[in-house]
Amino acid sequence: MHDLKHICSPPRNKTRQGLILFFLLALFLIPLALLLIREGASAYGSWREQSAIAKAAVHPHSSAELFSMASELLPAAQQRGNGLTATTPDGTVLHYSIIPGLQERIQRYLESYHVPYGIVVALEPASGRILAIAGHSSLMPDWPREAAYQLYPMASLFKMVTAASALENGKITPNTVMAFRGRPVSEAPSGWDPSPRGRNNQMDVSEAICKSCNPVYGRIASDLVGSAGLKATLTRFGFNTPLLPGLPVRISQAPTPTTERELRLLGAGLKHSLQVSPLHAAMITASIANNGVMMTPRLVDRISRGNRDQTLPPSREIRRVLAPQVADNLTHMLTGTVTKGTSRRAFRTSQGRQLLANVTVAAKTGSIDGNNPKGHYSWFAAFAPAERPKIALVALVINGDRWRIKASQVGEQALDAFFKADR
Repeated sequence: MHDLKHICSPPRNKTRQGLILFFLLALFLIPLALLLIREGASAYGSWREQSAIAKAAVHPHSSAELFSMASELLPAAQQRGNGLTATTPDGTVLHYSIIPGLQERIQRYLESYHVPYGIVVALEPASGRILAIAGHSSLMPDWPREAAYQLYPMASLFKMVTAASALENGKITPNTVMAFRGRPVSEAPSGWDPSPRGRNNQMDVSEAICKSCNPVYGRIASDLVGSAGLKATLTRFGFNTPLLPGLPVRISQAPTPTTERELRLLGAGLKHSLQVSPLHAAMITASIANNGVMMTPRLVDRISRGNRDQTLPPSREIRRVLAPQVADNLTHMLTGTVTKGTSRRAFRTSQGRQLLANVTVAAKTGSIDGNNPKGHYSWFAAFAPAERPKIALVALVINGDRWRIKASQVGEQALDAFFKADR
């Protein structure tokens, strides 16, 4: 028995020694592992912090802040390669969506005619990218800085909204004929109703929008669409609502008509309290061009700082304002404006040759007197090519007693510059 215990004791000693060695290794390795975990976590946290700092250095502002900052810095922007850039106070370089050649052509044209006040906003319909935002004032040099975001009487540009509402609600087709009394430029709604004795004027709604016939579109608003139908369309287009929170643009205003007379004046665009900013007017025009979808406007394509560069995400869709078929019908209705309507002279040479003959332009004009600033307001809204639009624009020129130039002439120059560069 003694011999047996002697033989069996060595294995127990080895087991005890193994356990002791295991505990010693554990006492050494566990603190080392904990130290490595702490160091790894610290390194990961530092990496995340540095990445966040780097990202913030490239993209330190919200999209609305970037738009406002880019707008403020635009007068000091300089051409770099094929684009315009400006540097923010924190060293971030803004790369504008603006086309320098288009911007310069519009600017020079407005300056050459010494317009009292003039502003142009051009957009890419499908993306909302701003292709030009140029202005000039021979009376107030600082006026163009905020001119695109301030409100002015919308005049007959509003007939596009009236037509859209009537088409959307199935009240008209592009071939609908309306009878009326009075001249097409009449501003007296009480005299627009057709006489039961006959001998009335009549015009289809497509010709009426190209020739900006007040009686037809006033009667469409009052007799066919109604106040509730027009108000619903106004809301979709972004009137009386913060359409672009955070951006410097003011809220476009459309009064609620309480009488038939007021509804007719509104439908024809004759209400002075119906006010829109050039940027919003351009967005409305672009939404028709974009199959009825309104996009958020964008002034900056990308930003950079040092060797870091970041392309901004695409503009978001604000909302669908029109069904695609309605937008298509309205587009066809607007194509006659430059060929036989109110802007035909601006799109022809003195010899009668059609300018931009190979490009189909959908357009609408408007004119009204205003007081802020005081003068004669001339509007032109357009997009082209009508079948597949690449550009939508709005021009506003405010003349004094002596007319310098019409907005449609400015629009023709802008379209010419764009499509020459496009070729």
